[in-house]
Amino acid sequence: MTETHERRIVIVRHGKAVPKHTADDPDRDLTARGRRDSGRAGQWLEESGYRFDLTRCSTAVRARRTWQMIVPRLSAPPPASYSEQLYHADAEYLLAVLRGSAPELTGVLLVGHNPAVHDLAVTLCGSGPKPLRRTLEDGLPTAAVVVLTLDGPWERLGPGAAHLTDLWTPGGG
Repeated sequence: MTETHERRIVIVRHGKAVPKHTADDPDRDLTARGRRDSGRAGQWLEESGYRFDLTRCSTAVRARRTWQMIVPRLSAPPPASYSEQLYHADAEYLLAVLRGSAPELTGVLLVGHNPAVHDLAVTLCGSGPKPLRRTLEDGLPTAAVVVLTLDGPWERLGPGAAHLTDLWTPGGG
């Protein structure tokens, strides 16, 4: 039996949140559209067959709610770990979090915030279909899902080390 060294990174930007003036930023919830789009992201993940062993999620309400809307759509949702540091994170910190993943994990889903999640996805993407790469470079709308693969252990993850496998956006990606 050969051991697989491929790792999957699934990056989800939280769904559309209520306006900033309605609550303190960490307490902002999703709009109706944000809830719907987050559920659709979960359905797309399930139908696409992408699996992951752990979810890392920001503690901000909009990120947690995004994950809560995804979970019912998954046939085998993994456990989730919540961290306030993911709320304040930049792409460099998110990269360090992924690099530090336990070796037995073959897939990690990360629910976070822009610009960090978009910067992380662009930084990691070293290859992939040109149309997907162009779409990714144009931005990451709310509730978007980026799927990357890494051939090797987590500690090899770095700029340009991953392959852009798939990209879904609520607007039709």
